[in-house]
Amino acid sequence: MIEFVNVDLDRGRRLVLEGVNWRVRAGEHWAIVGANGSGKTSLLQVATGYLWPTRGHVSVLGQAFGQVDLRVLRRAIGWVSASLGPLLRTNQPALSIALSGAFASTGLFDRPSPPQVLQAEELLQRVGCRELAQAPFATLSLGEQQRVLIARALMAQPKLLILDEACAGLDLPGREDLLDVLEGLGRDDGPSMVLVTHHIEEISPVFTHVLALRGGRVLASGPKEHVLTSAILSRTFGLGIEVERQFGRYWPRVSAREN
Repeated sequence: MIEFVNVDLDRGRRLVLEGVNWRVRAGEHWAIVGANGSGKTSLLQVATGYLWPTRGHVSVLGQAFGQVDLRVLRRAIGWVSASLGPLLRTNQPALSIALSGAFASTGLFDRPSPPQVLQAEELLQRVGCRELAQAPFATLSLGEQQRVLIARALMAQPKLLILDEACAGLDLPGREDLLDVLEGLGRDDGPSMVLVTHHIEEISPVFTHVLALRGGRVLASGPKEHVLTSAILSRTFGLGIEVERQFGRYWPRVSAREN
């Protein structure tokens, strides 16, 4: 699904990513964790072809960068981020925003076919927003907007779904509703998912693997039970962190700040 081999990314005089090796296989769902400035968003931008690696090899969905039209490749990748909100025609109803995913547009400007409308309605039902179909997107809560954006991303039937801090700004009920949606996607043979987060408690049971970044370098990568440890997370965030596991989720407790 995704393969990075010795990837570096220079931005000006700063090495944002250094020697990154990462492989996502079909059927795996990954979380990427790290502090601000650790390289998480840059990693996603490289994976989606919006930033070009300075060195190394990248392939996504079996297509090697440099040998594929990235515009075509991106159609197979769904993207969900709170940063999309300001780009959308938020006066349009939620159904139109979901439908816009079929056209890779920021709003609905083309006449959708009846099957497309039915697909969008079914996806809104799947994310728990069917009753909001005619509500203007701008009037929805942040959590509802994020779930509509997931429906929008799924309109193109992507093979890979990237969630860039999808829980940012959500209250507790909104966060748990969103995580329930992700659990459902994982159970229903949906696309492989990559979730970027600062908060390990957002890594729900459906996620199988974790990549930990610090200063643009990979500290650890692999099955989540091997990465979400007190020792690794303490190094990742520069804090003394103790990790507890309850009900398939991981919960941090700060014990001391590292020097």
